[in-house]
Amino acid sequence: MKNEAPNHGDLRRLGELIGNIEVAMMTTRAADGSLVSRPLQTLKLDDNGELIFFTAADSHKVDELTQESAVNLAYADPGEQRYVSVRGRARMDRDEATIDELWSPAQKIFFPDGKDDPNLMVLRVRVQDASYWEAAGNFITRALDFARGMLSDSPQDLGKHGHLEG
Repeated sequence: MKNEAPNHGDLRRLGELIGNIEVAMMTTRAADGSLVSRPLQTLKLDDNGELIFFTAADSHKVDELTQESAVNLAYADPGEQRYVSVRGRARMDRDEATIDELWSPAQKIFFPDGKDDPNLMVLRVRVQDASYWEAAGNFITRALDFARGMLSDSPQDLGKHGHLEG
């Protein structure tokens, strides 16, 4: 993922937290009011606080986002015990400069006609806020802290939780 978030503040921290996590689960609201999640490759966090993805114009999520732009993005890195939940508002466009910048040959799997594929859309999620959870230390340290917590009446430091503003 390209990270062009400002060099300071919460957006930069968000970029650091999700920078090595390639795929987010995006949750939208279906027409019947139920929640639907699907994986999307995060391509960029820009300096405006927008997470950028490619999507297919004929996908159900485009219909859902046309009706309701509120989304949630869930990022998980179980190996590092890092989890991030991002709330935002989605919008779609066909900005050729963004497509040119973020296009890679791997995208051709989803968009066979390349950058000019009429089904290719840019999906932008303006970050409103995010919450994150990170475990402290390495796996052994976490296991020992967990075991100590099971044997003790006092809470153990199993990591940190934070809130970021978009």
